[in-house]
Amino acid sequence: MNLRQQVGQLIIAGIEGPQLTALERAWLRLIQPGGVILFRRNIEGAAQVVNLLRESADITPVAQFRCIDLEGGLVDRLRDLIAPMPSAAAVFATGRSTNYVKHGRLIGKEARALGFNITFAPVLDLALPASEAVMRTRVVADDPQDVIAYADGFLDGLAQEHVLGCGKHFPGLGGGTLDSHHAMPVIDRSWNELWDNDLAVFHSLARKLPMIMVAHAAYSLVKDKKPASISPYWISDVLRKKIGFKGLILSDDMEMGGILTQTSIEEAAVQTIAAGTDIVEICRDPSLVLRAYESLLAEAERSAAFRRRIETSCRRVLSCKRRNLTSPLPKIPSDAAISRLRLAVEKFAKDVAA
Repeated sequence: MNLRQQVGQLIIAGIEGPQLTALERAWLRLIQPGGVILFRRNIEGAAQVVNLLRESADITPVAQFRCIDLEGGLVDRLRDLIAPMPSAAAVFATGRSTNYVKHGRLIGKEARALGFNITFAPVLDLALPASEAVMRTRVVADDPQDVIAYADGFLDGLAQEHVLGCGKHFPGLGGGTLDSHHAMPVIDRSWNELWDNDLAVFHSLARKLPMIMVAHAAYSLVKDKKPASISPYWISDVLRKKIGFKGLILSDDMEMGGILTQTSIEEAAVQTIAAGTDIVEICRDPSLVLRAYESLLAEAERSAAFRRRIETSCRRVLSCKRRNLTSPLPKIPSDAAISRLRLAVEKFAKDVAA
């Protein structure tokens, strides 16, 4: 791969609507991103979703990460197309480990039926009082062992459907009072509190998680006061070295206020890759995608050390794809197949509620 192609592999980009525009086709050909992510604004019907993912995939010569946020509950991009999936909190409240696996498996079935190969779940943040108003039913418990138990089963369910999961939001948003979509949380938890609780979840699941997403949050009582998503301390020293994580490291969406209130998209993209991140996620604005891409390219052309960082992450991305993205996009699911999925989700939701 040449440098431009390597940089493209480090970007997961959002698309604005349910069909690709001429402009989107042009910049997808230019950047050749490593993946795309769809939201509810992109989803109208099963055939439309599969065709949109197929058209995007056909533009790039390398297999794409085809991503979606499917946690259940508040974050469920397929609730209108299939059926509302129970939240992680509701599933955990049943106290049945078989339900944790079934939650992951049903979400995996939904994703795979429509052509997705990654869901950005499970949420691994602790359910602490500070973040209750922000995280709500996305989190399951304040005890790390309970979070580990739920996530372990959920990931088993996803794996049974050959869909990759992504643990989030490292190093933990449980102690935050602000929503990082809009502002940067500053979390006042000591290193010992974090290591024994928030980080214990990521440590325990490190070998099982193919990907970990890093939060736009700062930790005022710890060594580096910068947002974790652009911090070499959190990404390289703690996640890579101390925890020993070998998988892919993603930034949370770089359009979020949690990072763009602190720095520009150009600086954020360069700093997160320099810190050890493998993939930059930019979920909607094509101008921000292009600006981040050009800033990464320019820095790699200027700095030999930064170019080596690009090459290292590109190798890691391609290795993950070779191991995991072995299935082609599916055929368009029939109405009957979608109906069967809907009935399965509705029955599970009823069982969970009971």
